[in-house]
Amino acid sequence: MESKEAIKAGIFGVVVGDALGVPVEFTSRAERKADPVMDMREYGTHSQPKGTWSDDSSMMLATLDSIIENGGIRYDNIMEKFRNWRLNGDYTPHGRVFDIGITCSRAIARYRPGTDPLSCGECGERDNGNGSLMRIMPVSLYSCLDDEFWHDAMFEEAVEDAHNASKLTHGHPRSQIGCMIHTAICHELIYREGKSVLEAVQNAVSRTLDFYDKASEIYPWFNGAFSTEIKMDSYGRLSDLSVFMGLLDFEIKSSGYIVHTLEAAVWCLLNSDSFSDCVLKAVNLGDDTDTVGAVAGGLAGLAYGYENIPKDWLDVIVSKDWIEKLCDDFAYIMS
Repeated sequence: MESKEAIKAGIFGVVVGDALGVPVEFTSRAERKADPVMDMREYGTHSQPKGTWSDDSSMMLATLDSIIENGGIRYDNIMEKFRNWRLNGDYTPHGRVFDIGITCSRAIARYRPGTDPLSCGECGERDNGNGSLMRIMPVSLYSCLDDEFWHDAMFEEAVEDAHNASKLTHGHPRSQIGCMIHTAICHELIYREGKSVLEAVQNAVSRTLDFYDKASEIYPWFNGAFSTEIKMDSYGRLSDLSVFMGLLDFEIKSSGYIVHTLEAAVWCLLNSDSFSDCVLKAVNLGDDTDTVGAVAGGLAGLAYGYENIPKDWLDVIVSKDWIEKLCDDFAYIMS
């Protein structure tokens, strides 16, 4: 897949999945089974017009704009943009914030000019919501749009970028690892070249988990917290995706916990054969529908391409032209 197409597919995949989930956020799986989402809806949970995206896309687009503006990743600038989003409504579809996670809100409140942005995210085990995973797509694309991705130096840099991007709001190793798994999956979907989606995702997950298994022998940052996390095997269900994809939907959780969100997104991707099938499956799991939809949508966009995102869904996305310009500008700096 060409870089420009991959960027549009990944970014718009997130936004479309988010917008599909906004009207039914916090509804139960039973409610979704009784009244499944089949198309873009309006109002509902947050009383927003059709095509409205949430904090997931706002923080992602703020990250994207920061990378464009600086020609690379500057964590202090990303946090400044998060503050402007939270306080002034920048990067929102209608000029105001209508949804924000508690952990993200606390991290943004900690940040001031001169503060180390990488110390803002809380590090406790209970601080593993999906707030860093939901916004990671621009960082994943920045790191993975190269066929040399798996070479040692480049992969190590991608790990550092994913970890640091997570630490802005979510500092626990589990959140950092989840963001890096996402980055590797993005790479394999973009460069899968004849591999099945299952083969591509399995290669990404296996090689990334293998990296962490061996990291204690090589890297000084692999301290007690990371070592403990790997022993806990939080992402262990993803280690054999041929088994994982066969799980029934009641075995897949769709809460705001990062492991649940990543598992749900991957499960929906592996059990579908189109963009629309994947994101509708994700949203109809219920609960944290906007974020599960956003993460699944980003991956499905990379798996199936921008041209396979339904046009009638794209056409109602608020500020679509502005988002498209951001994608074009990002593609330019990546060229």
